[in-house]
Amino acid sequence: MLARISRDELKEKINRGDRFVLVEALPSFMYQEGHLPGAVDIPPGHVEDLAPELVPDKGAEVVVYCASPT
Repeated sequence: MLARISRDELKEKINRGDRFVLVEALPSFMYQEGHLPGAVDIPPGHVEDLAPELVPDKGAEVVVYCASPT
């Protein structure tokens, strides 16, 4: 199921200590420049290769973000 959450909702999830996988879906150089705490880097075009390793629990809640800081 796909659903959108706001930045405030994401911040609340982080502050509550909810269990989820936070994925940054931007090019790796942007991840290296800065990312949200705890986020894993799965750049576009590498999802099929990296997701099974970085998100092995197929039942895990996954939150994906892809907006640049600017």
